[in-house]
Amino acid sequence: MATTFVAGCLLARRGLAQPVGSLTQLGTIRLGKRTDDRVPMIKDFVPLASLDSLEFAGWDLFPENAYDAAVHAAVLEDRHLRPIQEELSALKPMQAVFYPEYVKRLHGTHVKSAPTKADMVEAVREDIRRVMREKGCSRAVAVWCGSTEIYVEPSDVHQSVESFEKGLRENHPAITSSMIYAWACLKEGVPYANGAPNLTFDFPAGHELARERGVAIAGKDFKTGQTLMKTLLAPGFKARMLGLNGWFSTNILGNRDGEVLDDPENFKSKEVSKLGVLEHILQPEVYPDLYGKVYHKVRINYYPPRGDEKEGWDNIDIFGWLGYPMQIKVDFLCRDSILAAPLVLDLALLLDLAQRAGLRGVQEWLSFYFKSPMTAPGLYPEHDLFIQLMKLKNTLRWMQGEDLITHLGREYYD
Repeated sequence: MATTFVAGCLLARRGLAQPVGSLTQLGTIRLGKRTDDRVPMIKDFVPLASLDSLEFAGWDLFPENAYDAAVHAAVLEDRHLRPIQEELSALKPMQAVFYPEYVKRLHGTHVKSAPTKADMVEAVREDIRRVMREKGCSRAVAVWCGSTEIYVEPSDVHQSVESFEKGLRENHPAITSSMIYAWACLKEGVPYANGAPNLTFDFPAGHELARERGVAIAGKDFKTGQTLMKTLLAPGFKARMLGLNGWFSTNILGNRDGEVLDDPENFKSKEVSKLGVLEHILQPEVYPDLYGKVYHKVRINYYPPRGDEKEGWDNIDIFGWLGYPMQIKVDFLCRDSILAAPLVLDLALLLDLAQRAGLRGVQEWLSFYFKSPMTAPGLYPEHDLFIQLMKLKNTLRWMQGEDLITHLGREYYD
């Protein structure tokens, strides 16, 4: 996914391809009344970093440069990789933080070694400082594009900054690799988006450190294929008061993500992320007759021949007038990294914008991009894609001093 994102940005800024799927690059935003005819591009409305200003760096378990990694991933064709081969070949990963007990199906060869997890945090912090110095960058953003870790629930070590840092020094087993990266970024004041369902920093200590350091954070788990379809369809069912008896979802996927998720402990993290979507959208406690007995099942199957071309198949059992049953079948033959890459770009640019605007802590207005959106403590997440988009655009309007669009009021015409 990371090499697909970088390659796409390099091609787009050369004018060799379009960044399709990126709201920040292709999307517009309405300002004022409909009769005002003010619909600028988002990238012209808010002061986003330009594609030309981006530098790239990252960590990986394997030492291959970005070009070799992209060829191995076999997501992009040679016609897209060849024009940027030199730039991709020059991009070499830093050694990764990797504790194999959290991702058992991978065996990294390009990894850091340190006595404690606290030392690992310091090593990552030094990487960040060195890369920014070498590339001449004034600020940075981190977006997690790595694997799904085993399911971890918050425990005592995650309850405060003090307890977490004690856990780092003592190599606490509930502190995973992704938490080390996130903690290092927060310490360095680097805004961070979590693209996996990992716990990472979605616990009291993480929220506390983000607020203390004035860092914008967002997550978790990129909303790409099957869950994207759920957040499109489920709001429509509820809007029309159509009932739902069951929703069966299965996936076949052959890339590294599929291999990792073939382990039941890692799949548990993804399952929890995917299963919460329908419940929050459909509100069974509010509409018990329509959604109180929904049977929701999710499966992910590793199938190497498919590679990055994931297939998500859904069987949806709905019911309508007088309770008569109906069915909907969805077969989404998608490309996982192609759907995720524009989300990485948008999150990097929008988190950088949030950081410069002085916004800190969880950025709920970026829920649009996630399967399991983080929220402020005590709040439930909003999963409806259309409500999420309205909140995102209204936040941009608010930043620029424009009126929010509420669709209330009356417009008069001559």
